[in-house]
Amino acid sequence: MNISIIGTGIYSIALALNMAENKHNIKMWTENTELANNFNKNHDLKPITEVNIPNNIKITNDIKEALENTDLIIIGTAAKYVRSICEDMKKHTNRLTPICIASKGIENNTCKFLSDIIKDILNTKHIAVISGPTFAVDMINKQPCALSLASLSKKATKSVYEALHNKHLKLRVNNDIYGTELCGSIKNIIAIASGIIDGLGYMESTRALLITEALHDIKELLYKLECNPKTILSFAGIGDLILTCSSPKSRNYKFGQMLAKKPTQEEITEYLNNNTTEGYYTLLSIKELTKNRRINMPIINIIYDIAINNKNPELLSEFLINKS
Repeated sequence: MNISIIGTGIYSIALALNMAENKHNIKMWTENTELANNFNKNHDLKPITEVNIPNNIKITNDIKEALENTDLIIIGTAAKYVRSICEDMKKHTNRLTPICIASKGIENNTCKFLSDIIKDILNTKHIAVISGPTFAVDMINKQPCALSLASLSKKATKSVYEALHNKHLKLRVNNDIYGTELCGSIKNIIAIASGIIDGLGYMESTRALLITEALHDIKELLYKLECNPKTILSFAGIGDLILTCSSPKSRNYKFGQMLAKKPTQEEITEYLNNNTTEGYYTLLSIKELTKNRRINMPIINIIYDIAINNKNPELLSEFLINKS
């Protein structure tokens, strides 16, 4: 297959390397002209990664070129850029070409799921979502990993499965697109709380308490939003929640560690400007979404109070003990 990947972050690169191993041809789009020029000159992606790039991966900063003759499009940009990039893609895409969402998040202000944004702008029903416990570095190092693949389109499911599945990467298929998106998004918020727990000096038992309470609340949210509550048991659900909440590799986790130290607003702003912290932006969206739908989600409220309203981070441990 000819596959287009929109975005050249480390996770997009990990997906590209996995698909290149499956003998597909990959074109990656970047808005970074310097990165594209350096790749075309030296065939590497420094400083993002030192890994060798195979010949069946190409880089361009021309969106039209990236999408020419493609059989599958994978969107891997930060969630807040998905709408604008879809607008740029619109005149270069065919509505029959499957689109796979690797980005995680819910749009600020509108509280829209990324699948709805893509459906509205690109006028396609062939949409899939991948989400699960896969750090980019582990995929690059060919560790056994797994992803949930959610879609209502047989064509999209078949294309994404063929593109990604191999002896290193397992895909489990479901049809709960919104539930898979929701789990993949909200785990970044819980990872912030896990980082706070670590930063406060609490140990694994307290983290396990946090994850368990988060599972209850996420399951309830899935039910209230008419998703499949069993999605919480998928790779996108408990799998990704355990991984992201247990490793300092996560930028969301690191952000939580920083919040535990009661940083200044300037320090918070600097961190967010220099690190893609999806959990922070998703927190704003989920808070607004639950407010609009009149859904009570206590664990989101306490994380919001600490991360946005500058409340004492010690309130998190008190909340976990007293939560009904």
